Amino acid sequence: MNTTFKHALCALSLLAFTGAAFAQHTANDASALVRKAVAYLKKNGKEKLLMEASNPKGAFVDSDLYLSVYTLDGKVVAHGANPKLIGVDVSQLRDANDRYFIKDILSAARSAGTGWVDYKWVDPASKALRDKSVYLEKADDLVIAAGFYK
Repeated sequence: MNTTFKHALCALSLLAFTGAAFAQHTANDASALVRKAVAYLKKNGKEKLLMEASNPKGAFVDSDLYLSVYTLDGKVVAHGANPKLIGVDVSQLRDANDRYFIKDILSAARSAGTGWVDYKWVDPASKALRDKSVYLEKADDLVIAAGFYK
């Protein structure tokens, strides 16, 4: 194999790996993940959902697409990216524009039972402040949410 071909093959392999590691998720991906979690909750119960949603290698984590599960008063009961948040009341959390976005998520859950909330957050892949949109559904006494960077 000549050297130029080997270098091209290595570059293509690196691009393929990088693209998979930082996949761009969509609104459809976020809403599908939440619907999958709601179905899982109905089939397996609350305890199993919370355990699986908090498992960083579980069925509800795909790079920067993961579940956040809250009680109706804003306490985190499962988190696919940061298990240290479990048990924390995040209702006073603000985004980069000083917006209480968790309150907006909880309000949408209480009023419509489902919806979208937009806010600004730091993208863990790029470390840049970006627009993020989260889809949520109220299921029993939980608010199940997943978001994507726009």
